[in-house]
Amino acid sequence: MSWRRPDTWLTCGRRLRAYDVVVLVVATPMQLPAYLAILAGLGGGRRTRVVAQCHNVLPHERHAMDMRLTRSVLARVDEVLVHSDEQAELAKSLTDRPVVVEHMAPVVVSDGTPAPASDQVFNRLLFFGIVRPYKGLDLLLHAMTTGPEDVSLRVAGEFWGGAEETEQLVGELGLASRVELRPGYVDADDVPGLFTDVDALVLPYRSVTASLNVFLAYAHRRPVIATRVGTVEQDVRDGVDGVLCAPDNIGSLSEALRRFYVEGEPERLRGSVSPADASPGWRSYCAAVLATASS
Repeated sequence: MSWRRPDTWLTCGRRLRAYDVVVLVVATPMQLPAYLAILAGLGGGRRTRVVAQCHNVLPHERHAMDMRLTRSVLARVDEVLVHSDEQAELAKSLTDRPVVVEHMAPVVVSDGTPAPASDQVFNRLLFFGIVRPYKGLDLLLHAMTTGPEDVSLRVAGEFWGGAEETEQLVGELGLASRVELRPGYVDADDVPGLFTDVDALVLPYRSVTASLNVFLAYAHRRPVIATRVGTVEQDVRDGVDGVLCAPDNIGSLSEALRRFYVEGEPERLRGSVSPADASPGWRSYCAAVLATASS
């Protein structure tokens, strides 16, 4: 199947009639027209069971057609799999199909290489990933103006709509000497280097379902400063391997930065970080998918 060739979508659905279970991974509304064609190709009286695995039932930045397309797909599958109770409620508002909740298992784990022993504090934080409004980079920049004055920030990743607005905000806040912007796609081979000289990964999300970046930070033996949203507050243990604060709240985020940089705290939190063990999470997750598919 080619996303760029609608003529292949229906054909793909017909080929999938030979299978017992089809899992449609719903990550963006751009996929949904293709999924509707696949479902049509599977046929109305199909034997194949279809599970919609929704990373987000609806996108964070929504457009007029998103809800209509999502409702159309979810109405045609057999069951919906989501990663949080909040997303389950949203899914139930769009379909009468059964909805199953299962915590997203980590996909980023250590490669087994021991972390270098280091008690050094770099006074540098990392924001990593696609920069989109819901991820709260602007909140973090504002929080830095009232947080520890000697702490800098590295921002690495593609910018949703360009980096100009962020560059302007950095200048307006007087943070040009403290903020390093690395706009653009980050190759997997370059990711470890982003973590070597930072003290923590910051996830200042306004809202989110789940974030695999938590496990990315732990794989590189770095604590996480994050907001209490989605499953993040279950994955980050406040005061153990990270610091949690209120979402969409500059004052709370600024206080979290100050809490993190209390003398001796970065080293203590780093010492409590351990890479995630993916095995139990994936056993549970796969069991949920199989149970959904066979019910």
